[in-house]
Amino acid sequence: MTEDELLLREAEKIAHAVGRMFPGLCEVVLHDLRDPAHAVRAIEGGLSGRAVGDPATELGLARIADPGFPDVLQNYPNRFPDGRPAKSTSIGIRNAEGEYVAALCLNLDVSLLGSAAQALTRLARTDDPPPLAETLRARTSDELRALVEDYATERGHTPRTLPTAAKKELVRSLKARGFLELKNAVPALTDLLGISRASVYNYLR
Repeated sequence: MTEDELLLREAEKIAHAVGRMFPGLCEVVLHDLRDPAHAVRAIEGGLSGRAVGDPATELGLARIADPGFPDVLQNYPNRFPDGRPAKSTSIGIRNAEGEYVAALCLNLDVSLLGSAAQALTRLARTDDPPPLAETLRARTSDELRALVEDYATERGHTPRTLPTAAKKELVRSLKARGFLELKNAVPALTDLLGISRASVYNYLR
């Protein structure tokens, strides 16, 4: 077996394996550039309607004619005969003399991906934000204590020495943010602020 034939045989394995990994989505074609009139040596996926023995494409002919043609053309836009958009990659295979003997071409059907991308964009789209910011996590008693202490520190006080108006503002803020729904939140707040339970409920009126 010649070197060229060995290269084509090994590349044929790759063509079938890759095409079978993405059935219905990616066509993989192996071109034998030694015989441009019957270049298609193997095809997996069949999205373009071509068959074994079909001629080389314009790109294949250009690669045959020009030894300096790029080894790899990556992710270039293409189109199947029925109009579906495709993303293609063409990989030239050279022998020991540096001559192109084959090309492995992948043609990915991106029409389905485009529809999926549009659907995902619509799914991810949101409307106007709500009038109140929402935090999607559970509150904890430690967070309640930290918020109270930070609030007091920012105003130069301890929680117990806060003025009544500031305590009222704090209690209402904690209520709006869901912290008073915590188990034992009100007793914890009365202890932190040095106020009665009745005062907490009065602040919320």
